[in-house]
Amino acid sequence: MHPDNPANPHVAGSATPHVPQSTPPHNQTPQSRTGQWSSGQWSSGQWGSRLGRSGRSGLMPYDDPVRHPWEIPLLVVVVALTAILYMSALLALMLGAVSVWLLIILLAPIALAIARGQLYGSQQVNGIKMSPTQFPDGYRMVAEAAARFGMKTPPDAYVVLGNGHINAFASGHGLRRFVVVYSDMFEIGGQAREPDALSFIIGHEVGHIAAGHASYWRQLGQFAAQYIPVVGSALYRSMEYTADNHGYCVRPQGARGAMGVLGAGKYLVTVVGFDELADRATTERGFFPWFVNLLSSHPVLTWRAAALRNRTRHGSLFLKPSRIYRDPHYPAQIPAGRPWPG
Repeated sequence: MHPDNPANPHVAGSATPHVPQSTPPHNQTPQSRTGQWSSGQWSSGQWGSRLGRSGRSGLMPYDDPVRHPWEIPLLVVVVALTAILYMSALLALMLGAVSVWLLIILLAPIALAIARGQLYGSQQVNGIKMSPTQFPDGYRMVAEAAARFGMKTPPDAYVVLGNGHINAFASGHGLRRFVVVYSDMFEIGGQAREPDALSFIIGHEVGHIAAGHASYWRQLGQFAAQYIPVVGSALYRSMEYTADNHGYCVRPQGARGAMGVLGAGKYLVTVVGFDELADRATTERGFFPWFVNLLSSHPVLTWRAAALRNRTRHGSLFLKPSRIYRDPHYPAQIPAGRPWPG
């Protein structure tokens, strides 16, 4: 789940969808309840008292989601390095040097624009667009997330054939923004499985858009990130933590299922022990677990689970969590199927 770029294709709205304003009866299926607006029964004060306030940190469900604190500093470094790269390539070309690498660098703005347009066009002609009649639950989840983040218009949302793959991404073309969800993801949302996990994942992807990760200029400015192993991958990890903060604010009780899906797939999601997974962020020792995370574009699953469980601090980028943290209030105090707090 990552915004797209021409070398790493992981990452609009046209009309504001109508979203039901009332909470459906509790005798409906979990899938039909998920993604609905809050009825106001769970106020921010109630969530604060039940979950235990850690300050308005942007990490709790009642807060506005915030960026990971490392994201902007790393972005500044990467943008500066990208600018140096462009200027160096231009200077080299002016001095008569010609190579494939120089052309790749200098043509990157055009290549990026074409890649983004092609990706959007592919969804327009091959994807199934979510609507009130096609994948209505996903449609409501996208609208719910967009409203939670203060977006004036929800992004377009498409379902594409997954063929067993578990993935979703967000991207844009021009002023349009869109979310793509692989069809296998919707099997997670079935009545017998974890609809809240699907809502968290969609909130994560809409969060990428709300945080500006799908912007053309943002992606062009961080062009050099893919060629800087440690700094570039750290920037991508910080962006994923930022998107997780957004997903958590939409559907906190879906975080556990989402990690289970990423770890064991759509059929075994309910078998995964979330606490056992998160504990291993601290208990797994050695150089290579740390090294794998250092070079990864996404936080490794154990560290990511630990960050979603411990909402008193931001997720770890470079060093593994030093202690095992278990919130006594979570998740028992969060009723299944409830939307974000009103």
